[in-house]
Amino acid sequence: MAVKKTNGIPEIKKEEAVVKAAAKETEKKVEKAVAKAEKTVEKAAAKVEKAPEEKKVAAAAKKVVKKAEKAVDTAAKKVAKTVAKKADTKDAKATVVLQFAGAEFKMTDILEAAKKDFAANNTVALKTITLYVKPEDGAAYYVANDDITGKVNL
Repeated sequence: MAVKKTNGIPEIKKEEAVVKAAAKETEKKVEKAVAKAEKTVEKAAAKVEKAPEEKKVAAAAKKVVKKAEKAVDTAAKKVAKTVAKKADTKDAKATVVLQFAGAEFKMTDILEAAKKDFAANNTVALKTITLYVKPEDGAAYYVANDDITGKVNL
């Protein structure tokens, strides 16, 4: 089976590379958030050492923990959005190629030939078309508008 290549990279591998890159980016952002949280904790700990009363120490520790949790949560959400955007394939361009007996046939080309054949042999507007590709016959058969049939050679 032939895999379309862009710049020598198979399309499937390209998508995997995007997801891997997004994962690395996510990992870096989480590491930064954790480092930032650790610094915040260290600063709070330094303040705690200076605090004379136990209640102040507990309150300062709680604040530090909340800030760290919030920073990590925010970073994780941003990374998740970034990964989701990069992994989104709804706008991906697809090409379907049929390989049979040493020959290749692009489905878009066969569909266009069927549409042209329909237009050449009919005066009604084309509303729907269903294509049946039979490489063993060397042809593609179509049913247009649910009742008009035709044939195009591959």
